[in-house]
Amino acid sequence: MLLTKKSARRFLYFSLIILSVTTESAQAHSKKDSLLRRKTILKMMDKVADWQLNEWSSKGMRHPAYDWTNAACYTGLYAFGSMKGNERYLDTLVKIGTKLKWQTGPSRFMADDYCIGQTYSLLSVKYHDRKMMAPFMQLADSIAGKPHDESLEWKNNIAKREWAWCDALFMGPTALSYLSTATHDKKYLDIATKLWWKTTDYLYDPAEHLYFRDGSYLNKKEKNGKKVFWSRGNGWVLAGLVRVMENMPSNSPEKAKFEKLYREMASKIASLQQPDGSWHASLLDPASYPVKETSGTGFYCYALLWGLNHNLLAQATYWPVVKKAWAALASSVHANGMLGYVQRIGDSPDMVTAESTEVYGVGALLLTGEQLYKYVSKHPDAK
Repeated sequence: MLLTKKSARRFLYFSLIILSVTTESAQAHSKKDSLLRRKTILKMMDKVADWQLNEWSSKGMRHPAYDWTNAACYTGLYAFGSMKGNERYLDTLVKIGTKLKWQTGPSRFMADDYCIGQTYSLLSVKYHDRKMMAPFMQLADSIAGKPHDESLEWKNNIAKREWAWCDALFMGPTALSYLSTATHDKKYLDIATKLWWKTTDYLYDPAEHLYFRDGSYLNKKEKNGKKVFWSRGNGWVLAGLVRVMENMPSNSPEKAKFEKLYREMASKIASLQQPDGSWHASLLDPASYPVKETSGTGFYCYALLWGLNHNLLAQATYWPVVKKAWAALASSVHANGMLGYVQRIGDSPDMVTAESTEVYGVGALLLTGEQLYKYVSKHPDAK
């Protein structure tokens, strides 16, 4: 059938529109896939890590070098530094440890102040230098020797003696677990698992498969009437959980119990992911905090990727979740390398902005990047 000039022009016009839309869609798809390339992942990690080190160099640390905030960042720097070609980040950690004389914080039995112990143990193994973990070993012996028979009610400065708040599950059991691996001494892992379940028995909601931040939140409600479950708080837990499991022998009698808890939490967390790939500050009331929050998002993405890499989670279910989460993290990195949308120090959901940043958010992104690099290396066709 012959086309009239008018019909021909109309056909050409609509053909160009279709071609333009198809091209834009292909470009967007290509851009999204590029985030999963190994070189792009390394470039992102390098950019964020260098921004943080430059901040420390030019402005000094906002918090004491032994502090839990920095200690959480060190876990990510160690993970990145252990990747080939990035040894300079390990050099930074060794300098910090040396300056601190490999001591933990001044509040001896508060988990926050010995979170740094996990990095000391990792460095000690890598450099075959026992003095890096010797002071922490002495403290860990004291921790293992305590009765730990107090109630976890949020009063009487209980946090200085027990793991009475959910954040502690990233700080304390991880440090003891890595020390157990470094020393080949089972007692440190034993006390870590014993106290993990003590905290879990008190703060874990078996119906929601989430942890309350501490005892003061057991009966609190969000604006929508739902229970208060803080995103980063549960991020601390899920990330701490995989770091404990990483140090658990395959024949451990606790292994199945930990894996069951992990799968329960992973399923719940995946169900709460927001359309943009992030998690908001409040897990059950995201509308009250309608902006992405990158520290919780980072820890979830890290922990879920760890599960994929260890064959604990189904790829068909969880790969789309972590892929979207990584895209949300990548979109939160400023041109200069600063990670934005990190909720500041606190103990409950709160607002964030593009300019909000903190070192533990950096640690979470770097932990995620290392696990993502491992995953795409094993699955080169992952899209």
